[in-house]
Amino acid sequence: MRSSVDMNLLLLTLSVCLQASFLAVSGKSLKEGDCEVCTGVLKKLHERLEVEERTNEDSVTAGFMEFCKTAKGPEQRFCYYVGGLEESATRIVSEMAKPFSWSMPHLKVCEKLLAKDAQICDLKYPKVIDLKTVDLKKLKVKDLKKILSDWDERCEGCVEKSDFVKRIEELKKVHMREEL
Repeated sequence: MRSSVDMNLLLLTLSVCLQASFLAVSGKSLKEGDCEVCTGVLKKLHERLEVEERTNEDSVTAGFMEFCKTAKGPEQRFCYYVGGLEESATRIVSEMAKPFSWSMPHLKVCEKLLAKDAQICDLKYPKVIDLKTVDLKKLKVKDLKKILSDWDERCEGCVEKSDFVKRIEELKKVHMREEL
């Protein structure tokens, strides 16, 4: 008799804990700056659509699918998560299109998507490095390698950070002129 009471109490406690953890994840309110890729994509979509199209769920979905065809980087990954790509594993485009068509603020739409897929707000835009003002010696090797990669350059035999900095300084003259 006592073990069944203990078991019921244990199940009740477990159930309350699971509900509380679910509410903590789904009830998370986002602040400005959170979910930057999601809000960025929704702003771009808002700019692309005509005023009449913004209030029609089907037009929003079609516009989003069209946007995803040309998306690159983190925006393409966002499209994959939401289902805007043919190879997407899941499809929650309607969860984005409905509230978007109601003129819900972009951050609130992202909150709704976050409740469906927690990865959506993990996406970040890559940081932009201003080579005119940055001190290369203070950057991480990862960032130095990214600069070289963006220029389609390699650093043969580079082992230490100073080797990467030296190579970038050599190539800076060529690549910085092209950017002007």
